[in-house]
Amino acid sequence: MNITKDCAVTIQYKVTDAQGKPLDSGNLAYLHGGYDNIFPKVEAAFEGQAVGFSTSVDLAVEDAFGVRDESLVRVIPKSEFPPGVKVGGQLRGANDRGEPQAFYVKKIKGPEVHLDGNHPLAGLALRFSGKVVDVRAASEEEIAHRHVHGAHGHHH
Repeated sequence: MNITKDCAVTIQYKVTDAQGKPLDSGNLAYLHGGYDNIFPKVEAAFEGQAVGFSTSVDLAVEDAFGVRDESLVRVIPKSEFPPGVKVGGQLRGANDRGEPQAFYVKKIKGPEVHLDGNHPLAGLALRFSGKVVDVRAASEEEIAHRHVHGAHGHHH
């Protein structure tokens, strides 16, 4: 089966920075066809392909996690910080527009906690390498939910 709109695609992937430093790897199942489950340039490279196809795609900052937004960097008093969250942890908050935003705990320094709402890979050009390991027709429920369920996808 070739990859087309509304296919559930499973890939083995590796992400490196522009210098080749490994950043992430694993298996990923995504719903193909413009559902924003994977970088658009990567999705375009898999279009029409089948199990066994391998590719590497260079992603400019804008095609990956975007340019860093310094307005998403915050310092809050430690007294407002929930107990149990450590450096590297994540908190839910709101951005300047009041929209939900995840913030990463970057450091705890004395009475201050430094948070960053940017994705950890924002501001980096990346190389995404992937191999197609499975392709199947997506279920009606997966299409309605706009993501793959089960195995390496989303579980309800």
